[in-house]
Amino acid sequence: MVQARRPEPAEDTAAATEPASRLVANIERVVVGKPDEVALVVAAFISGGHVLLEDVPGTAKTILARALAQSIDGATFSRIQCTPDLQPTDVTGLSIYNQKTREFEFRQGPVFANVVLVDEVNRAMPRTQSALLEAMAERQVTVDGSARRLPEPFLVIATENPIEQEGTFPLPEAQLDRFALQTGLGYPSEDDEVSIVLAQRHGHPLGALGPVISADDVRAVQRAVEDVYTDDLLLRWTVELVRATRRVEGVAVGASVRGSVTLERTARAWALLHGRAHVVPEDIELLFLPVLGHRLLLTASFLAETRALGREEALGRIRARCLELVPPPGPDWDG
Repeated sequence: MVQARRPEPAEDTAAATEPASRLVANIERVVVGKPDEVALVVAAFISGGHVLLEDVPGTAKTILARALAQSIDGATFSRIQCTPDLQPTDVTGLSIYNQKTREFEFRQGPVFANVVLVDEVNRAMPRTQSALLEAMAERQVTVDGSARRLPEPFLVIATENPIEQEGTFPLPEAQLDRFALQTGLGYPSEDDEVSIVLAQRHGHPLGALGPVISADDVRAVQRAVEDVYTDDLLLRWTVELVRATRRVEGVAVGASVRGSVTLERTARAWALLHGRAHVVPEDIELLFLPVLGHRLLLTASFLAETRALGREEALGRIRARCLELVPPPGPDWDG
């Protein structure tokens, strides 16, 4: 048994937990009965990542994005409804000639917002989808040879509808890898659905949702995430677990190095949201599928074998096989 010392909570980390928890609680006022899913999105946000939501229509994906933006004082929100005729300049903006000044003026596109909802991203043409790559990775867009910085904080929440594939353009693996995590909200429980119906009897609660944190609070939380402690033993296990996806049976192409970086970074954010200044193995295990699932290309034989189970259950089996190959470490904190 490897002995390790449990770190004391850093002052900045402890102070950042309160505004982060306030943000989650405010979103849960309008996204009812989905605490884990909301926490996942916020964890991606405060760790600098982006989110892909794959779910059926009417499960509060848009509400979640709007609630996140409205919870931050002064934050801007924009929505891009993807269609096959959407052009890259419809996302990034373009330069327009002003006849009065006889100069070209840049008109910002909807990507210039703090929270950008890209609705049904797989309905946009690949050329338009690729326009998001630079924005997501570099926090900037380049138009007419000039790079323009996007506002901070910046979060892209893209959605996909899994039940309609006609007329869609599946995201290439390179773009899927840009999303920190993929998740879905799913249908609420019966009691939660009753609460939702009653809450919207006199208008949507989103209309009364106000900010609970400032942009400075967000930046402080993001800095605090960097200070959350990951033991060297746990860091090496995280990397070994990601590397196991590249050799486990059933996976044709495993997660990239970006998967290792994102898994460790998101685990630090998840720990902070739960009031801890250190990462524990359970954080890595819980985040394995949301962070790595969409990065894995499964073999045809494994897909045929698990066709009746669905992708989520199939990925669960891959996760179990990876944990068998690389069991979690068990440090003796009290030793």
